[in-house]
Amino acid sequence: QVQLVESGGALAQAGGSLRLSCAASGDTFSRYVVGWFHQAPGKERQFVAAISRNGGTTYYSDFVKGGFTISRDNAKNTVYLQMNSLKPEDTAVYYCAASALLMSVAATDTRSYDYWGQGTQVTVSS
Repeated sequence: QVQLVESGGALAQAGGSLRLSCAASGDTFSRYVVGWFHQAPGKERQFVAAISRNGGTTYYSDFVKGGFTISRDNAKNTVYLQMNSLKPEDTAVYYCAASALLMSVAATDTRSYDYWGQGTQVTVSS
């Protein structure tokens, strides 16, 4: 099993940037496809981005393409989400999730992931 802890959430101004981190422990991190999701108040948890085991393949939701970048450092057991050009609608709790079974990074359903962090709050002011 893998344990995930997100960090880096904060209050930011529109147009600004944040970098979220997802630190893993408990298992060989390179076994896992990792995704980021976000959940705004009163809304369903929504896919943001995912990255393959070796970091060579990434997949993004249409609403973050060009603005967010997912990356990973397996030596540090960490996945990152660089968020640029932030908008108020990016305000949400951001979660990372992992799966050792996924064969594709185009996995946008929350049910595709077995392990979840506790989330980190991102608030973007206008």
